[in-house]
Amino acid sequence: QVQLVESGGGLVQTGGSLRLSCAASGRTFSNVVMGWFRQAPGKEREFVAAINWSAGSTYYTDSVKGRFTISRDNAKKMVYLQMNSLKPEDTAVYYCAADLQPPLYVTWYTNQKRYDYWGQGTQVTVSS
Repeated sequence: QVQLVESGGGLVQTGGSLRLSCAASGRTFSNVVMGWFRQAPGKEREFVAAINWSAGSTYYTDSVKGRFTISRDNAKKMVYLQMNSLKPEDTAVYYCAADLQPPLYVTWYTNQKRYDYWGQGTQVTVSS
């Protein structure tokens, strides 16, 4: 079993920054992929970013490239999403997720069905 707990959400103005954190527990993390997804009101949940826990390889959706950075702290079993230059369209509930069987290709990180465990989500609101 894996438990994921997100934190760090809040209200920020356009152009501001937030750092989301995801605390992972319940098993030894070695060969997993950790992803961030988000769901805006009235919209489907979408992929934001992911990182391979052991290799450190990352993948981002186009809309956040250059603004968001995903990272991890292996010793603390934490995953972070640094979000800069935030826009109103970034407003959503952000979820952390774990894929225990990393795919061969990084582009497959976007597939929500691959992820085995999900956190409860943290709200990010960007005011205009």
